[in-house]
Amino acid sequence: MIPLRKMNRRTALRGMMGGAAVTVGLPILDCFLNENGTAFAATNAPRPVRFGTWFWGCGLNPGRWEPTTVGEFTEFGPELAVLDPFKSKVNVYSGMKTFLDGKPNGVHFSGAICCTTGAVPTDLVPTDHPSFDTVIADTIGQRSRFRSLEVACTGVASHSQSRRGASALNPAEVSPLALYQRVFGDEFIDPNSAEFTPDPKVMVRKSALSVVTDKRKELLKQVGAADRERLDQYFTSLRELEQQLDLQLRKPAPIETCTIPESVTEKEIGTEIETVKENCRLFSKILTHAVACDQTRVINIAFADATSSLRVIGGTQSHHEFTHEEPVDPILGYQPGVAEFNAHIMGSFAGVLADLDGVKEGDGTLLDSMIMFASTDHGYAKVHGLENMPLMSIGSGSGRLNTGLHVNAVGDPVTRVGLTMQQAMGVPIGTWGTLSNETSKTITEVIA
Repeated sequence: MIPLRKMNRRTALRGMMGGAAVTVGLPILDCFLNENGTAFAATNAPRPVRFGTWFWGCGLNPGRWEPTTVGEFTEFGPELAVLDPFKSKVNVYSGMKTFLDGKPNGVHFSGAICCTTGAVPTDLVPTDHPSFDTVIADTIGQRSRFRSLEVACTGVASHSQSRRGASALNPAEVSPLALYQRVFGDEFIDPNSAEFTPDPKVMVRKSALSVVTDKRKELLKQVGAADRERLDQYFTSLRELEQQLDLQLRKPAPIETCTIPESVTEKEIGTEIETVKENCRLFSKILTHAVACDQTRVINIAFADATSSLRVIGGTQSHHEFTHEEPVDPILGYQPGVAEFNAHIMGSFAGVLADLDGVKEGDGTLLDSMIMFASTDHGYAKVHGLENMPLMSIGSGSGRLNTGLHVNAVGDPVTRVGLTMQQAMGVPIGTWGTLSNETSKTITEVIA
């Protein structure tokens, strides 16, 4: 018997079979953790913290998403009511705006870019700033196989909102089958498998990449500034690939929550709303398993593009066209057709949250270990408004945020939320944003 006091997360069962040594790993047991289930008892190393983003286009109907009370709230506005099962884990941020600083309003673009990069673009040219999910991924994702995973439910890779710079978009996977094969295909190493043999092909690729990266400093001295920028982005990708290969050469520690999802078949891809919802459902299952298996700690989901091209079956107008052309119902006081699209969008988001919340970890769930940041491009899409932008965070990041709060910060820059998310994730940053959107003011109410 192994004395309980000597057991830790690296404990394995060893024996002999047919003259050969056999080693069987153990899942994460309660006795490996501290009394709160938040850290490993032997080393006090914290359980992984994760981050994610959810993006949708064309905002929400003003007055129909904000909670009626500030601080701890009891109910959402009608268009967020589908999130009620997660009410205690949601923070809603209202009243914030994007400052243009004299630049033209790049409709369906300026607000989306500012929420994620802290800067407002000129016309429709992306700013040369990274989206903050990549900064967080560089902080918490260095030990996972994938620094981050991006998906676009509409089937267009460029709908991704994750970028490392003006010309360095992180393209999204558009096929659930492709994502499944990428994460759980031949190169996936089951952390709970008793057997592990390094793949010789991976060893060769790792060696070849090491030789290439050894030459990079010499090459960087021979090119101009623009090429140095491109090469820096390229070598960043190479370093991430080397990291992935290095992880594949080591047997991972067992993970109790890790299970391999059922394989998926190729599905129709397009912007018809039911197609988008089905692909979102499949992406959600795969991403949840990917996070639970520690293949990544950062996920980015673009449900739709900023100029939301979603359509209903048989419909002749897109969601985007509805926001501009549908009149406000004089009795209801809002655009009912737009509200139907919003119900589809938030219903799918609730499905993602349910998947994450359905995986138990320690004394909480996978969602409790995460912070999911939800953002859009406009406050009121009908007039391309950049005031009262709908923003949310879901999950406490393993206790890093207080939750269940409505923060109303009228006239403040949307960058306050991004700064708060980054600090909660451990990014060493004191100010964020540019010009009038620059802020050093975090949302202290939600910081635990």
